[in-house]
Amino acid sequence: MINKNRRGCSKRALEKDENESFPMLFSVKFSRDVRSKNRCLAWAFLNILSYYPFLVLRGFIERAFLNVYVILKKLLKKLLTMILILFIIDFDNENHYQLIHIRGKNFMFKNKNIIVAFLATALILVLAACGQTDESAAKEDDTTAASQDTEVNDEENASEDQEEDEESEEEIDYGAVYKEGLDELAKEEVDFDKLISIYDEKLQPFVQNRDSDKDNLDQTITAALEAGKSGDMDPAVVKQLFDKLMQKVFFLTIRAEFAEVTEAWDDKEEVNEEIEEAEEFYELIKGTVEKRDAAYSTTLVDKIDAGFTQMEEAVTNDDSLAFQLGKQVVDKTLMKTFYLATGALPNGYATKIAANEDVNEAKVQQAEGWAFYQSLVGYLTGNSPEEAELIEQQFNLETDVKEVNPETVNLAFVRGWAQTALNEFEESEENLGKDEAVITALEGALFIDMIDSDLKRIVGEDGYSTLNEQAQSYLEAVQADEQDKALELNEQIVETLTNVVETAK
Repeated sequence: MINKNRRGCSKRALEKDENESFPMLFSVKFSRDVRSKNRCLAWAFLNILSYYPFLVLRGFIERAFLNVYVILKKLLKKLLTMILILFIIDFDNENHYQLIHIRGKNFMFKNKNIIVAFLATALILVLAACGQTDESAAKEDDTTAASQDTEVNDEENASEDQEEDEESEEEIDYGAVYKEGLDELAKEEVDFDKLISIYDEKLQPFVQNRDSDKDNLDQTITAALEAGKSGDMDPAVVKQLFDKLMQKVFFLTIRAEFAEVTEAWDDKEEVNEEIEEAEEFYELIKGTVEKRDAAYSTTLVDKIDAGFTQMEEAVTNDDSLAFQLGKQVVDKTLMKTFYLATGALPNGYATKIAANEDVNEAKVQQAEGWAFYQSLVGYLTGNSPEEAELIEQQFNLETDVKEVNPETVNLAFVRGWAQTALNEFEESEENLGKDEAVITALEGALFIDMIDSDLKRIVGEDGYSTLNEQAQSYLEAVQADEQDKALELNEQIVETLTNVVETAK
């Protein structure tokens, strides 16, 4: 068997075997009766001939020969009498005259050394071409190997960098850094250079990790800090934007932790760690929840604590549905917190802005209301975009504080949340018999609870009590898979909520 190199070039085919004749593009025969001028003519032709094969062989070998050599060898054997003639040389007789026979034409010359030189030259050219190809192949292989090594190294480095970033993030106490920023902003003379440095080095990567094209949290916080530094924005306004937008980041992080729990459900150790981290981030915004409880005499903190307890028990019991329900309680209760802070009556920031005669203080409150609203705008836009846009315009810092209308803001919220509840109940009906029906049924009930005081004002105490009972009964019917009862209750709920949307216009 013939051994081949990696490019398919037969080494034995490139070397002369003593037991075999060497294939060339010409053959030699012997003759004695030759004139010297014919020798000169033959010599000149040979020089031309030797240059032509050089060009042909070089290009042919480099581009084609290595891949089709085996096929050509078979064809050459069949066409031996037409193209290739074996090279026969008599080295023992110095007086012999030699004949080159190429494609039927005879050229005669004397001096066998010419033939030997030509053969050596042809052989060198062939070996050089193949050698060059082998060298090129080796270089290609080395380059490929180097490229592969580089890719592996890049992947390893990227993986190491990612691990380092994750470790770096874990080492940063975001709560402490966040409070450090607030403390600096509370000073009479704020060191914005220090504050910007704190944000850029410790908080910005964390914010960017939770950011999106729609939120632009990092861009907004960065712009506010720079505006405070340049004097274009009141430090008190900067503080509210920094504070409330960071609270949104913590809120989004809680949601992200819950999502990771769902993905890693089978790994209970990791699941418990994710829930614990979610609770830690909740502690950073718990003060906002407590303020709303104090202002509205609600029990938001207790509901959130109950939600976390339900999730922990669900993990212990390996009950993924119970976890999803507990997650919704925490998520929607936090959303209610932000609603009470912005558009609810009578203690939302829309009301505070309208009641404040100090324009500068009202502007600070407007900034606070706008920043709080950013935790709700995405969800509300997905269900009631017109109402979401109206509220955005009212809290926008470019809006004159004197034009902020608390009733307009409140009714827009009521329509938006009532429509969101409608969407949840409709989705639940479409998924009866599935876990999704239970989850969306609970979400619908939580959105009704979100605007409980507003519903009491619009449909009356009895009307709200009936709606709330229907929502709870519907949830129970869905959980028990009592679909006929669920459908009947769903129809009643949808009718009431539809009336609320129309009445709140």
